[in-house]
Amino acid sequence: MSSAWLLPEHIADVLPSQARRIEELRRELLDMARSYGCELVIPPLLEHLDSLLSGTGSGSEIKLFKLVDQLSGRSLGLRADTTPQVARIDAHLLNRRGVTRLCYCGPVAHTRPDGLNTSREPLQFGVEIYGHAGLEADLEVQDLALDALRRAGLGQMMLDLGDARLLQGVLDGVKLAPEALAALTAALAAKDLAALAELTTGMPAATRDALLALPSLFGGREVLDEAARRLPAHPLVKAALADLAWLAGQLSAVHPEVKLGFDLADLQGYAYYTGIRFAAYAQGCSDAVLRGGRYDEVGAVFGRRRPAVGFSLDLKTLVGLMAPTPLRAAIRAPWGEDASLRQAVREWRDRGETVVCVLPGHEAEADEFDCDRELVRGHAGWEVRSL
Repeated sequence: MSSAWLLPEHIADVLPSQARRIEELRRELLDMARSYGCELVIPPLLEHLDSLLSGTGSGSEIKLFKLVDQLSGRSLGLRADTTPQVARIDAHLLNRRGVTRLCYCGPVAHTRPDGLNTSREPLQFGVEIYGHAGLEADLEVQDLALDALRRAGLGQMMLDLGDARLLQGVLDGVKLAPEALAALTAALAAKDLAALAELTTGMPAATRDALLALPSLFGGREVLDEAARRLPAHPLVKAALADLAWLAGQLSAVHPEVKLGFDLADLQGYAYYTGIRFAAYAQGCSDAVLRGGRYDEVGAVFGRRRPAVGFSLDLKTLVGLMAPTPLRAAIRAPWGEDASLRQAVREWRDRGETVVCVLPGHEAEADEFDCDRELVRGHAGWEVRSL
């Protein structure tokens, strides 16, 4: 019999020190998103299952916790990703004509962890820009994403860029069943040449050669020139490579400290992304700390196809990579019934200070605050002195 206090696997309580850092970063990132013109939305944690699965691509249903609504009898789901909900808000509730910038931050739930040390209850922060199909929106989202990681104090960052249109152009004219396409993209991402050779048997020679070349197309900006030589001169391929080169130039000028990389075979989320996709990596984490890109089809299922680009990250993971932050300075005050003491404590708190009243018998206890001052009775009343 399991203990009542044990939590499910990959589910954990957030204790004071980490909770403080998560909340401080959450506020900072939301304020930063607002400085870009983003408006905050708070979608519900659960809604109808068909809505949560809309526009998310294959493989999403297996991540969703499902339950039955006791009021309507319909199937509900706990969200595993907030983007479909934000797309629904943009399409139906806001229904604006021009550009809409939205941000959000809230928990999502996964039936299975994404990795060995990942949580099944990430705290997802994200930004979405709707209504602009040009690269300006892609660049703004990537600027914002890198600024978010910079605010977290991460060092040695690398931004990996790719584009779903490359595979679309290479496969133009080749019809594949969904299962075959999924196997192909998995083999490309894993750079499994043996599997690729088998999966491309019978394809046109030019298509097969291009698919077998993709796994070797990773590295710096020189990869784009090599790709132009080795991939078909298809309009989608040419447009993707030109857009990647333009973005690389813009990002290098503003974020010279960020290393740019290109992995043209990394097609994670191929069924979801429609253009540029990116992933950010940081020292100390083997997996991406942030993913995003363009997904213009996300709102189509809601009856309103709008250009869309965005990114998301897990605040819990991000905080785990941050250097320790100092405790918040606070004032230590004695506990007492004296009205003047209680008034002084309220006045200091009204000024924005943290005042920790020491309860009787607990004078030596440590906590989450650095009490560098104390409230003492002086000649003119209660005053604060340094410790």
